Amino acid sequence: MNINQAEFVISASKISQCPPADKAEFAFIGRSNVGKSSLINMLTNRKSLAKTSATPGKTQLINHFLINKEWYLVDLPGYGYAKVSKVEREKWQKMINNYLLKRESLLTVFVLIDSRLEPQKIDLEFINFLGENSVPLQIIFTKIDKQSNKKTMDNVQLFKQKLLEMWEECPNILLSSSLKANGKEEILSEIENIINQYWNN
Repeated sequence: MNINQAEFVISASKISQCPPADKAEFAFIGRSNVGKSSLINMLTNRKSLAKTSATPGKTQLINHFLINKEWYLVDLPGYGYAKVSKVEREKWQKMINNYLLKRESLLTVFVLIDSRLEPQKIDLEFINFLGENSVPLQIIFTKIDKQSNKKTMDNVQLFKQKLLEMWEECPNILLSSSLKANGKEEILSEIENIINQYWNN
């Protein structure tokens, strides 16, 4: 799949403000500062489609981007650390959960994990939450250019081992680097296959 067109549509604070659920939707989410905006910009060939920031918690709403006039890429607020109040964080959580559990056109959630870190409890809990609620997901390990391939694979293996304590088999795993565009073809290929399998039939 090639992305020839990507346009911002709307930022929503609740599911009722999202566009009509008439196109396939793919959501991207991860811990604050995992490199989500950079990944979205890399996938769409845009430098600033999604706003990047050194400050965690920059994305605070459900952001819809229309891709090739065919499907939506959805940028969700990060979970975990962000310099906002507890009340604000709880409001985000409710908004995200509502979207993840009730949005009928959502086909897959791509959960972003920092490949440089050993398994983090918050990531595992979030992935387990999706699994328990039968939300289809794939995992993208980000920032693989920041370390050796061995270190990345060691951390991926550790993460798999932790997941297999709860899961019969691991969700699909992809590796990416926004800087070097690693994983771009694989991620877009997954999206194309899912659309063909679950939306176009």
